[in-house]
Amino acid sequence: MALFRPRVVAALAGFSLLFPGQASALLNEIPQPPSVEFGALYSAVELGDVFSDQKTFADAAPREPPSEIDAQYEKDKGLPGFDLRAFVGRHFAPPLNRPGFFHKRPDWTVADYLHHSWEALKRQPDDIRPWSSLLPLSRPYIVPGGRFREIYYWDSFFTMLGLEQQNEGGLARDMLANIASLITRYGHMPNGNRSYYLSRSQPPFFSSMVELVAAKDGAKFLVDYLPEMQAEYDFWMEGADKLAPGSQHRRVVRLADGTLLNRYWDDRPEPRDESYRQDVETARRSNRPAAEVYRDLRAGAESGWDFSSRWFADGKDLATIRTTALAPVDLNALMMHLEETLAKTYQLNGDVARAKLYSHRADKRRAAIRRLMWNAEGGFFADYLWAEGRQHEILTAATVFPLYFGIATPEEARAVAATLRAKLLGPGGLGTTMQATGQQWDRPNGWAPLQYMAIEGLRRNGEPELAREIAGRWMRRNAQGYADTGALVEKYDVEQAPETDAGVGGAGGEYMLQIGFGWTNGVLARLMAEYPDLAEEIQRTKP
Repeated sequence: MALFRPRVVAALAGFSLLFPGQASALLNEIPQPPSVEFGALYSAVELGDVFSDQKTFADAAPREPPSEIDAQYEKDKGLPGFDLRAFVGRHFAPPLNRPGFFHKRPDWTVADYLHHSWEALKRQPDDIRPWSSLLPLSRPYIVPGGRFREIYYWDSFFTMLGLEQQNEGGLARDMLANIASLITRYGHMPNGNRSYYLSRSQPPFFSSMVELVAAKDGAKFLVDYLPEMQAEYDFWMEGADKLAPGSQHRRVVRLADGTLLNRYWDDRPEPRDESYRQDVETARRSNRPAAEVYRDLRAGAESGWDFSSRWFADGKDLATIRTTALAPVDLNALMMHLEETLAKTYQLNGDVARAKLYSHRADKRRAAIRRLMWNAEGGFFADYLWAEGRQHEILTAATVFPLYFGIATPEEARAVAATLRAKLLGPGGLGTTMQATGQQWDRPNGWAPLQYMAIEGLRRNGEPELAREIAGRWMRRNAQGYADTGALVEKYDVEQAPETDAGVGGAGGEYMLQIGFGWTNGVLARLMAEYPDLAEEIQRTKP
């Protein structure tokens, strides 16, 4: 690994120059989340409905050291007439929102909106605000929008697709460098650049991001980011070497036959800072130990599918969530791609032994996915209930990941295409599941990243007609929503008939529908380039 240290050291040096005198502390210390820093005060605020959105207080910036605020709270809270809301207003600065861009402009087409949205969603290198939950980044980056004021892991890949497509390649490389810097500083890419996200990651798309940029900059670009790709792999596979058959550790499970698979996890069995009250209420409704419920809720957040019937034991109720009991098909497809990319990159770097090691691991994982997760009768890839030794019976849009990453055989790909058309394809694009639970990663919602993975996976496996059909329906749904509101949003109702007068934005989950929106914009920009005739059609749709 010594070959790569100069690039990493250079990156850290750049961080030090940007934040003189403070970089070493940032790089060596793991900041505590606000719920730990403020303890009883944090719980009182979040359980006391001081803010309508739980994430507001998690993102607020303390005006004084936490220890001083905690001491003052303990002193003041018992006084007659104590006003918790006023106390918070005195001691915390609220997070800044930038909503001005998102209002109707009748002269804009959706392409105009996409072009201007990047500037609206771009954040400059962060100032260090003492005691803030924000983890500062040294380069510009794109946020999703709305309540999501920071960089997010798997969102960033789909955002980068659009940046690359719209001559914003420099910003895409800044995004990649920022994510690499977080991996270097903390040993993994957190869910987002907040201290309360450090205990978990998100679907590991880093190798796909590197591959995306390397397609333009050349294969040597892979070698430049080898240390971070290796660190990512080590994070997800931590403890695997000592794991006995039939056991698990953090994000790794070893089946009775020795097969290694990955699952989602979180290192803290506590309520999430950004959804504190909701998690406490969910745990109270469950008949399980609260710590187990918190862990599974957090693991569901690491999956990016927060939340979905996919994770529920009864398929209906969030209180039955059991995320850690499943080895997800999409996560394991992503890990196989990471292993393949490591093999290719070590080969480029002349390390034949490691190239063979990771190639062998990728082959074993590919075989395990096809052996354990392929449902021949249903015609889809399923998650695996590792402790029970059986497939999960639920069909979800995650079935497209083995197509995208080259795992499915031609026969399996054809079967998946037939299943998608029959069971998940709606008037506005591809649905997420077949269950309507009120959760946002269930019907009737569709999401940009899953549309893209499905479209590209089908295209790569001899199903261009269905790929085009999904693309067309999704692009028209985006354009219809843009005409209605003058903005693009994070998710859409894909089951609503095109002629309806109702809004097409998705609903459900823990918070209101958010506008912006990074990955929606990125995927739409990419699809407009891949399907220019469909792009021309939707350009005629204006607010």
